[in-house]
Amino acid sequence: MTTPTTTLGQAIIAARKKQGISQKDLAAAVQKEDGTGSISPQYLNDIEHDRRSPTSDQLIREFARALSVDADDLFVLAGKIPEDLRAAATDSATRVRAFKAFRKALSK
Repeated sequence: MTTPTTTLGQAIIAARKKQGISQKDLAAAVQKEDGTGSISPQYLNDIEHDRRSPTSDQLIREFARALSVDADDLFVLAGKIPEDLRAAATDSATRVRAFKAFRKALSK
């Protein structure tokens, strides 16, 4: 889905267009983190053009669900570590081991 220079916004546009979904329809499918409805088409447009970023892990997961893409890929493009991983890596040694394993996997 992504190339090394892909941004989160570009990835969302590509996935949305691949599925033939309009901005309006995708915005309606992505629920706000407070459960009060869906995001606005303008907010989606700002995210797609990298003027804004999703404000929560939940919104990134909502985009992944609505677009049927891997949430972890979107988290990487957003430059975020999901809360469940942050909670699991409670100490420095665990985080260092995880990043070393990640770097090793990338170098293969």
